[in-house]
Amino acid sequence: MLPPFDYFTYRRARSFKRQERAARFASLPSAYHAPFTTSDKTIVNKPIEELVREVQDGSLSPTEVLQTYGKVAVKAQEKTNCITELLLPEAEVWAQSEVNLKGPLAGVPISLKDSIQVKGFDITLGYSRLAAKPYAEDGPMVKLLKDAGAVPYAKTALPVTLLSFESANALWGTCLNPHVPEYSPGGSTGGEGALLALGGRIGIGSDVAGSVRVPAAWSGIYSLRCSTGRWPKNGVNTSMAGQEGVQSVFSPMARTLNDLTYFTRVIISMKPWKYDYTVHPIVWREEEENEARSKKLRIGVLANDGVIPPTPAIQRAVATTAAALSAAGHEVVEITPPPTADPFTGLQLASQLLNSDGCETFNSHFHSFEPSDPGASQLSLIANLPRPLRYLYYLFVRYVRRDEKWAALIRGFGPKSAAYQWKLVARREAFRSTWHAWWDAESQQYDFILCPANATPALPHKAMKDAVSSCGYTFLWNLLDYSAGVLPVSHVDPKKDALAAPYRTVLKQLGANDTLARGAWKHYDATKMAGLPTAVQVVGRRWQEEKVLGYMAAVEGALDKFHDPITGEGGKYPVIELD
Repeated sequence: MLPPFDYFTYRRARSFKRQERAARFASLPSAYHAPFTTSDKTIVNKPIEELVREVQDGSLSPTEVLQTYGKVAVKAQEKTNCITELLLPEAEVWAQSEVNLKGPLAGVPISLKDSIQVKGFDITLGYSRLAAKPYAEDGPMVKLLKDAGAVPYAKTALPVTLLSFESANALWGTCLNPHVPEYSPGGSTGGEGALLALGGRIGIGSDVAGSVRVPAAWSGIYSLRCSTGRWPKNGVNTSMAGQEGVQSVFSPMARTLNDLTYFTRVIISMKPWKYDYTVHPIVWREEEENEARSKKLRIGVLANDGVIPPTPAIQRAVATTAAALSAAGHEVVEITPPPTADPFTGLQLASQLLNSDGCETFNSHFHSFEPSDPGASQLSLIANLPRPLRYLYYLFVRYVRRDEKWAALIRGFGPKSAAYQWKLVARREAFRSTWHAWWDAESQQYDFILCPANATPALPHKAMKDAVSSCGYTFLWNLLDYSAGVLPVSHVDPKKDALAAPYRTVLKQLGANDTLARGAWKHYDATKMAGLPTAVQVVGRRWQEEKVLGYMAAVEGALDKFHDPITGEGGKYPVIELD
């Protein structure tokens, strides 16, 4: 149907998908709607190795496990609207007929970002245009999971365009933070963050600028951003097919670090390169994981990227983690990034590479008047300004408002020619080379870099209109293609984390009173944010997934043992208990 009449097609698709989802939840057997039992709580908290062993030896049935996690899904959906496609009761059939119950993930329920291909189900990505187009067969990632013994049971929420730390779209609605519902669970894999925080086990998401790490940080779970070629990515759909300036990678998420490590180890031990041509044949190097867990470490701390200062709650999380590592006997030093490849230069370059088509592709999937994401709309508005107008806007921001950073981002935005795209890729490779040499230098030689996952805890819904560019703490490592993990530290405290003055005053004192910093900080309110998780990011080098997981274990161990007698900081991160 031609525009603008295809607006009615969008409305019909929205109604159909929401009614279909509601009907699937309503038609579940009564067992899925029952309260959690003692057995359910035991299954949810059982170490994954034990869970797998009991399914393999027949002392625990995969159906019983699946029903427990089906209850988790039902209650998480009621609380957060985190699920797009419910894969039950098909999953019950798969558990009996298609799943390898002798595999290393025997009976383990897995949730998947909506963008992953599962037979019999759509990949809508939040676009009504992609609704009612179920796939005829599983993608390679799902085939691998079933061969390993895992049971996919839900697909989860994301933002339309997949370019937001929100997880909302007009087709499915808004996904809520599992701790404070007025806030986002993160994005673009926010549905996974919410479901896992509320009792889910393991999930898979994608990350092009922080999309598994920010949901982990904002929802209080664990995630690992794998380097390209280490994790399967074929058999998915995306809002920006063909975009390879900063490649999206699929990566694991989990409620516990033990689950995250076990799952990552298993997937790579399954030789995923036999399922997906994009995966490099790099076997699991257990000795590197074990060494990273046990040795004394040299840690570089990037507490402030020089673009957006961390807000007090995040500053406290990083400081607490650094203090815990020092108390555990590790060497902790502040770092200064290479001056010719600093984080803001990286943000400029990554932004141009990611949107080199002028935002045309992700906007091409909309029906007329179908709402977009607030942050993506801001990007589209700038990208689609006629070049003379964009240049005038740049001049106004640069010389009238005297906002050099925002002006620099504006000037470099917009559609690129193929020739210019090649130049950007050449700059990306030079940027990577500079960081490689910097890290190799004798004065550095860090085992890993500790830094925030984001400048703020979770932001309110629709805040991406202001904070669309506050992705530098994660986007930098995508540009470099480094392995990076996120783990929770604490929660926002309304007293400890309160601002000492209005946010503009604080930013002026920090020398960062510009559009980028204000866009992130304007929504910071420690009282309203009380209870939201805080987290840190552990960054290794390319293809160092084993080491990063080992480093995360070392960090978690240090935090578990740490207790500052003056501030009271430290102790094990509290998780959400099943109701």
